[in-house]
Amino acid sequence: MREADETTRQRIVDALREEPATPSELAAALDLTPNAVLRHVEHVSRSVGNSDERFLVAPPTCRACGFDDFDDLLNVPSRCPSCKSEAIDEPTFTIE
Repeated sequence: MREADETTRQRIVDALREEPATPSELAAALDLTPNAVLRHVEHVSRSVGNSDERFLVAPPTCRACGFDDFDDLLNVPSRCPSCKSEAIDEPTFTIE
């Protein structure tokens, strides 16, 4: 299938099958905004769940205190609820 014929979500699935990626990395590779990637990833996570593959998420992590128990794993939080730091690593997605 040619790249122009693939949907954005299919391109995200193909990229995540190759290697893990953050929303910013996917956005840069696919010429999207990180928020658009997060909306697509939400749908991708549901559709992959219906197959033999697994959609995995490494949660966002606070670089200041190590907190990683965020409520919404498919989001990029702006601040840590524990220490209020804004130094948050993005979640990383992969499909295996």
